[in-house]
Amino acid sequence: MTTSTTRHSGRGISPVFIGIVAVMAVTGWAVWTDFATAAGVAVFLFVTSAWIVSLCLHEYAHARTALHGGDISVGTKGYLTLNPLVYAHPLLSIGLPVLFVIMGGIGLPGGAVFIERGRIHGRWKHSLISAAGPLTNVLFAVVCTAPFWLGALDGVPVIFRYALGFLALLQVSAAILNSLPVPGLDGYGVIEPWLSYSLRRRIEPIAPYGLLAVFALLFFVPEVNNAFFDLVDAILRGLGVGDLESRCGYEYYRFWTGENEICASYVDR
Repeated sequence: MTTSTTRHSGRGISPVFIGIVAVMAVTGWAVWTDFATAAGVAVFLFVTSAWIVSLCLHEYAHARTALHGGDISVGTKGYLTLNPLVYAHPLLSIGLPVLFVIMGGIGLPGGAVFIERGRIHGRWKHSLISAAGPLTNVLFAVVCTAPFWLGALDGVPVIFRYALGFLALLQVSAAILNSLPVPGLDGYGVIEPWLSYSLRRRIEPIAPYGLLAVFALLFFVPEVNNAFFDLVDAILRGLGVGDLESRCGYEYYRFWTGENEICASYVDR
């Protein structure tokens, strides 16, 4: 039975999340209108806030699916309010993914919400809870790229187009990485309920290192990095986003490097 405390705590959107959305809206407007003196700063703030919004939606999808699966504790934990400060590890769940974006232009939500799996019965329910997060990134990518695949780019400012292209790259990379059947990632959570108990017990000790192993391969093995981004680029092209948009979006995002001169020349044309 759901208590009144659970119902109340799961109701309403957190002011923290509303504030992040407000930053995204204001900085998005600044990028669109070229209002900001430094376009790179505006792109950085817009993409970062939009990325955090997508992180919150990713974790909300896990929590909401878990609620319908039988774990009513997600309400009392505040997961349904979209407040990133209530996550199990706010720094790792928000700070680390943003750091990965800055370092390598790779999007990956961190493990944030704690689901009480013992309350949930049925392997399909467990798989759907894990799949809900990456599916949210897929939906976010579709929305970001809508102007591209709809052919509605007329009137869209070039720098805003760059920002959308890079944001779409983050969503696509997050969806791919999270779907990998690697312990510690959502892809493994999808298949885990279907594995034998003994196999799950053997894998459990190495689960915390799965994410580190993936990033070690991406950052230190060029062949893996190239293959990964070739796949990301292929998907983006299928959605109508060219290499110019995503690359220039990343260069504007990292404004402090001063590497966006070539992209700026396209804006000035």
